[in-house]
Amino acid sequence: QLNFQIEDETFDALSRMADRIKIVSGERIEVELNKIMMAQHPSIGFEYLQRSGLLNIILPEVAALDIVEKREGRAHKNNFYHTLEVLENVSKYEVRRGEVRGDEGTGVRGSEVRGDENSSSTDSNLVPPSPVPSYLESPSPAPSYRDLYLRWAALLHDIGKTKSKRWEPGIGWTFHNHNLIGAKMVPVIFRRLKLPMGAEMKYVEKLVDLHMRPQVIADSEVTDSAVRRLLNDAGDDIDDLMTLCEADITSKNEVKKKMFLENFRIVREKLTDLQEKDYKRLLQPVIDGNEIMELFHLQPSREVGILKQYLKDAVLDNRVENEREPLMQLLMEKARQMGLA
Repeated sequence: QLNFQIEDETFDALSRMADRIKIVSGERIEVELNKIMMAQHPSIGFEYLQRSGLLNIILPEVAALDIVEKREGRAHKNNFYHTLEVLENVSKYEVRRGEVRGDEGTGVRGSEVRGDENSSSTDSNLVPPSPVPSYLESPSPAPSYRDLYLRWAALLHDIGKTKSKRWEPGIGWTFHNHNLIGAKMVPVIFRRLKLPMGAEMKYVEKLVDLHMRPQVIADSEVTDSAVRRLLNDAGDDIDDLMTLCEADITSKNEVKKKMFLENFRIVREKLTDLQEKDYKRLLQPVIDGNEIMELFHLQPSREVGILKQYLKDAVLDNRVENEREPLMQLLMEKARQMGLA
């Protein structure tokens, strides 16, 4: 917060005695992590934690991302420093939203974080890189507390990459399903760090799970069906999800970056259009499970789930209007196919 650096001998002692953090209560560690998370440049604190060895004890899932493997001349990016950049980008987007809300901040600037994949992680001198990373170039107001768990989602969004990393000949490094793997890791981390296990954890879990969806949509033609499904799954957290996904575009290829951001803009326009039309009414079939059970004299069962999903898919794919008559026709046809009518 005060743009200070840790004095060298103090940092050396901190690194030597890092293991002593184990005697500190989880509740105290949670408080201090949240303070770092809410700093104007949270990446600085997390780099200090990583270089001192503390992060490997407190958050080994994030510390494990600090590696670059190379095979057949092809290396993947350092996902730890990518994560720090995403975290900074989220903070920057929050500032813009705060300015729209009229929030006031201190404008204090933190020191710089080294984002070079080849930089040493053992050097105790935190020297600003040259040139300064673009995401740390300007002072920014302090965020509001409501942004805390969006920042947690940014920090944890790629933790599944360590477990999902594979080398595929002819393709290179892949991280298939890292979002799903990462989402399953979120409750474990929250429980260990004494973070809230209720709505806050579910929110972070959801964003980690869904953070690849907008990018997949933006990587090809932006279809109405894909956007409707995304809005259905993200619900009221859709704006935060889009903020996280835009922050996740850290490519140095400006053409590729511009293409993704333009497609995200199109996704946002389609989302806005759906939201203005009352998306909850549009995307939830007017015929619900209770009516299905009553129509076909069923108890809660797999058959009811199949019929409900069939109607929901039809609505999300915009094959029929979300109105009773066309949905009833579809329902009866499907029920006959299943031998229920």
